[in-house]
Amino acid sequence: MQAITDDIKNKDFKRVYLLYGEEAYLKRSYRKMLSDAAVPGTDTINRAVFSGKGIDTMELMDLANTLPFMSDRRLVVVEESGFFKNAVDDELVDFIKSRIPDECVIIFDETEVDKRSRMYKAVTAAGTVQEMKTPDEGELKRWIAGYLNRSGKKIRQNTAELLLEWAGTDMESLSHEMDKLISFTGEEMEIRPDDIREICSIRISNSIFSMIDAVAEGKAGKALDMYYELIQLKEPPLRILFLLAREFQLLLLTKDMSERGLSQSDIAKAAKVPPFAVRKYRSAAGKFSRKGILKAVNDCVQAEQDVKTGKLEDRLAVELILLKEKPDSM
Repeated sequence: MQAITDDIKNKDFKRVYLLYGEEAYLKRSYRKMLSDAAVPGTDTINRAVFSGKGIDTMELMDLANTLPFMSDRRLVVVEESGFFKNAVDDELVDFIKSRIPDECVIIFDETEVDKRSRMYKAVTAAGTVQEMKTPDEGELKRWIAGYLNRSGKKIRQNTAELLLEWAGTDMESLSHEMDKLISFTGEEMEIRPDDIREICSIRISNSIFSMIDAVAEGKAGKALDMYYELIQLKEPPLRILFLLAREFQLLLLTKDMSERGLSQSDIAKAAKVPPFAVRKYRSAAGKFSRKGILKAVNDCVQAEQDVKTGKLEDRLAVELILLKEKPDSM
């Protein structure tokens, strides 16, 4: 992303950019910075947005070829077009590759792309391609600290970790939670763990993990209370059952890899979770035997089958899982 930052700083723009990936917050932020640097947001005459499937490519190219009005540049933004996954006509590919006027900047904003597509290769040859990935744990903590600092707030590293545990690593969700924290803490300078527990929305996966942790401690009643809270929040029992099975599978993976001496980063990569989350999975996995975790996974699978075949009511199926899996059997 440094290349885009440099282009913005130097006002030296490529003719075409492709921003893609699942991290919507980063995509939107860089798209806005690029757009505003190329053509001010107040200049609606020289800005155009094409959105969705079925875009008229001839209209797009005609507009891109139109000289800007009382401005150095014309900006064309194309979002979720599908041009990078589906077949496109030769003329558009040739236009992107070599015929975009010097006075025009085109920004493609896509979620998914096929790197083998002709459009992807055309943008790569003519401009800048940038995938927007979720930053790693260290980068997220620095971003959180910077975001809060702009509002005069401080946060300790362990508190930032708690925020990540509660809100997840999606930057859009994190920004919303931080805005709530900024408002909630008022004139207080530091964001504290109790502030997060008081005001932040807990992810359902974190609730599921807490339920499993309660079971591990022999507190089935506590696990059931948390389950009923999720039911009150209109979470479908089958979704809760699926997430329970997923969490038990992550515990099994963590236990197996830990016993083989693999590192925290290796486990995080295999489990597709942030490195800080591995610590809690290791702690929980240590309370169970491998045989017990495997039994829990199989019980979840069987419960799902029983629900789908009508042998069990979905809400009861989850209750039985929470009551059945006892720490001394794991």
